[in-house]
Amino acid sequence: RMETDCNPMELPNNTGFEQDSDYRDFEGTDVKDMRLEAEAVVNDVLFAVNNMFVSKTLPCAEDVAYINVETRERNRYCLELTEAGLRVVAYDFDETDDSLQTPYHETVYSLLDSLSPAYRDVFGNALLQRLEALKRESQS
Repeated sequence: RMETDCNPMELPNNTGFEQDSDYRDFEGTDVKDMRLEAEAVVNDVLFAVNNMFVSKTLPCAEDVAYINVETRERNRYCLELTEAGLRVVAYDFDETDDSLQTPYHETVYSLLDSLSPAYRDVFGNALLQRLEALKRESQS
């Protein structure tokens, strides 16, 4: 996958969940909650990492979902998303390691900030671009 910097002003607002066949399977079940939350997390920060997606291998439930992420440093993690927050549960995709006692983070931003200096740079630059655009809009 080619690395490109993303202009956050161009990020899509409509993520197209409705058309995605993966979601129709969950209609009317209680599995929807954390999986949709996980998809929202992925869409929020995908531009600042190499790869990120909700695991299709590990089971999603009403109270837990798993997200695979590869940082720009090429480190792979499996994250657990629960009401308590997000935490690293393994150092590869689609795995969990019960012996791993990693702290929960309230937000995906905080978690990625602690794992990836490159994420911090890309996200910070995107924020700066957005603020500069807002400043220009308010001056015109």
